[in-house]
Amino acid sequence: MSINTGLLKQVCEIAGAPGFEKRIRDLVIEQVTPLVDEVNVDNLGNVIAIKKGVNNPEDKKVMVAAHMDEIGFIVTHIDDNGFLRFHTLGGFDPKTLTAQRVIVHGKKDLVGVMGSKPIHVMTPEERNKLPKTTDYFIDLGMSKEEVEQYITIGDPVTRDRELVEMGNCVNCKSIDNRVAVFILLEALKSIKNPPYDVYATFTVQEEVGLRGANVAAHGVDPDFGIALDTTIAYDVPGASAHEKITELGKGTAIKVMDAMTICDYRMVDFMKKTAAEKRIKWQPEILTAGGTDTAGVQRMGKQGAIAGAISIPTRHLHQVIEMANKDDIAASIELLNACLENLDQYDWQH
Repeated sequence: MSINTGLLKQVCEIAGAPGFEKRIRDLVIEQVTPLVDEVNVDNLGNVIAIKKGVNNPEDKKVMVAAHMDEIGFIVTHIDDNGFLRFHTLGGFDPKTLTAQRVIVHGKKDLVGVMGSKPIHVMTPEERNKLPKTTDYFIDLGMSKEEVEQYITIGDPVTRDRELVEMGNCVNCKSIDNRVAVFILLEALKSIKNPPYDVYATFTVQEEVGLRGANVAAHGVDPDFGIALDTTIAYDVPGASAHEKITELGKGTAIKVMDAMTICDYRMVDFMKKTAAEKRIKWQPEILTAGGTDTAGVQRMGKQGAIAGAISIPTRHLHQVIEMANKDDIAASIELLNACLENLDQYDWQH
């Protein structure tokens, strides 16, 4: 199964920092509207696209969540020389900011660079210290007067990096979690006869605390939940076997747990059996640090949901060089489709 890299490129490259998801939301609405029966946007900005089940006398609902936001920054100060200070929106390893281009989204988009103290003028002590995000500033190459024509305190900032293909992989900023947005869109194109109502939910502000998923799950109140998100593929030099979490090219990942969720054993079993029956390549995921929208989907409905997650193995997470394997992406689409079309074929009472 090949994937639509053109759409994936478009979805990954568009801006959408937490709390500022309008551009990616508009693209999602444009793409999803022809594929479903109903599209709603809640007050927080989540897109909830509903595809009705074909035979659903019990009005069962399955919520599938993929977050639209990407890690980014927000402008906190403009100094007398036009340099910007910022606060992070989401989790960053400070060293990954070195020598990066960013886009500041003000009255118009301005390209800037992450600047820091040159190594040539660092003291020996400074050279040996780990960097902090506060060591960096954004240089727009403009005076304060020029900057203030376009930029104000509170404007969002995103990272600047195009999607490229490398071997059988795709590489870009914001694979986390735009690849899941892409997977959910592609699944909606091919799913034919879901037995239950599918609430395809494109959530906001996941990177700052699962905020969109919490609100959306409370409103949808699903019986079943499936989250879509990336997970760590630490299959690189220096990694011990027990540290890898997942590996590229070994298939989609079925989440068993992360730091915020123990997936329902029934959903894990259902996903494993579905993958085996459909001959879909998969690998287990246990992530002992970090969490995803799975937690919100599982817990924030009125009675909770039987929930699990399909995870996309990704190298170099929360950098601008995130990498996922095309076959793993395709397997994720296939598994999501198979699960949505066969939810009524499993004994959920056991």
